[in-house]
Amino acid sequence: MSLNIREENGFKYIDEGEGEVLLLLHGLFGALSNWSGVLDHFSKKYRVIIPMLPIYEIPLKQAGLEGLTSHVEEFVALKGLENMTLLGNSLGGHVGLIYTLRNQDKVKRLILTGSSGLYENSMGASYPKRGSYEFIKEKVAYTFYDPEVASKELVDEVFEITNSNAKCLRIVYIARSAQRHNMRDEIKAITVPTLLIWGLNDTITPPQVAHEFNSLIPNSELKFIDKCCHAPMMEQPEAFNHILDSFLEQNRI
Repeated sequence: MSLNIREENGFKYIDEGEGEVLLLLHGLFGALSNWSGVLDHFSKKYRVIIPMLPIYEIPLKQAGLEGLTSHVEEFVALKGLENMTLLGNSLGGHVGLIYTLRNQDKVKRLILTGSSGLYENSMGASYPKRGSYEFIKEKVAYTFYDPEVASKELVDEVFEITNSNAKCLRIVYIARSAQRHNMRDEIKAITVPTLLIWGLNDTITPPQVAHEFNSLIPNSELKFIDKCCHAPMMEQPEAFNHILDSFLEQNRI
């Protein structure tokens, strides 16, 4: 489906459907389109909202988890959102964890998929190399079980990002912020029902990371998707949506 991106008070976002709010947060190299399969499926019976995280435009002094979490808090306040189900992939999961700990009165369910916060093998253990299309193609493919999912359009998008000094600098700042902020002790305080949907073949946040999240977050359950890497909602959308659907139905509040 084509994406209808709205702009309001400096925020860019998608807002489709009606009913309970599903707030979706993308990852470091992510985009609103990463959630297309979830948006298409769930906007028929939920209100699906996807704010664009200002990863490439955020002032350098704010380029980190704190700045991104504040951005989400300001967006939620602007839209007057309550009783949300929060979904986060990769870095978006990390931001979602921090947001939830600060605002458990606003979050009634939490879903993490390939989330950072405990351990992350970022971009295959290296920062992006500028000017090498083949390097970027290899690293984008590394995030998927099936390299064919890394379409030319997706590789071109990441290549364009990594060829900007300003964008690369922000990526490095944010990645370092995420690596420094281990949430092992903090997430024990999360009380909302939490679902972990993980690729069984995740090379960025391996399955052991999912098990650790599961053991640390009290009211959590873990589901693996086989033949799937770091972005299950993109690589295995039908399986992802089925698991998410069941969780939402079983945890109606």
